[in-house]
Formats: sequence, structure tokens, C-alpha cells
Amino acid sequence: MKFLIPVDGSEGANRAVDYVINSATWLRAPAQIYLLNVQWKLAMGNVKLFISQATMDDYYREQGLAQLAAARAKLDAAQLAYEYHISVGAPAAAIVQYADAHKIEQIVLCKQGQTGLQSMLLGSVASQVVQLANCPVWVLP
Repeated sequence: MKFLIPVDGSEGANRAVDYVINSATWLRAPAQIYLLNVQWKLAMGNVKLFISQATMDDYYREQGLAQLAAARAKLDAAQLAYEYHISVGAPAAAIVQYADAHKIEQIVLCKQGQTGLQSMLLGSVASQVVQLANCPVWVLP
């Protein structure tokens, strides 16, 4: 089974990792685990005149690795193999695109606590992934 776990460094993402670790113990074949961190694109318009692409790439990589650290530590402790990737863009679209490209069989994520205007205008990443994904999505509370 191919699992994709979108990781943003939150406690919810860690719960999703724990779920996959526990699920991997009862699978007949070894689980293939993919961690994905999506960084929002920072540079728009004239910002690129003042900050180089290399500097932005370093920032995305640094932030992504920091947000992946706890999930990677949990999987290392459980002695489960995994791959990780850092993407840049809108989270829901990036998650679905990655899942499609890697033929993911299940996306496991935790609903986030967006409230108020942001939730009404954008919707949560979890609900967008559920609507867009071409594979089952397990949303943890």
C-alpha cells in the first residue's frame, strides 16, 4: 500500500504519521510511505528583484526540512522506509498532483483548525484534498 502523508510540522501531521505506522504493522506487504511538505510560494511581482531564486529555494528547503523533522524521526524510530519531498505552491493542489504522479493508494492527513473568514473563503486543505483526490483520503480528527 502506498501512503502519502502531507506534513506541515503540526501535531495533526504527527497523528497522521502515527496512524500510518500503526497501519503498517497489519499490512501483508511492506508499506510505501511518502511524506510531502508544501511551502507556500513567497515571491510574487517585484520581490524577485530583491531576493534571488537560490535564496528562496534555500528558504523553502530549510523550512520544509524543519517541518518534516518530527515525522521523519517517528518513521526512523519505527524502522519504516519512506521518501520525502518538499514542494512549493498551493497545498491541496500540490498534494493531489504528487499523489497522482506517484500512484498513491491512500492519502492520510489531519483536518486543520482553520476557523472564521479564512475557512469560509479558502476551505480547509483537507476538504480540498478530499474533493480533488483520485484516491481514498483518510482524514483524522
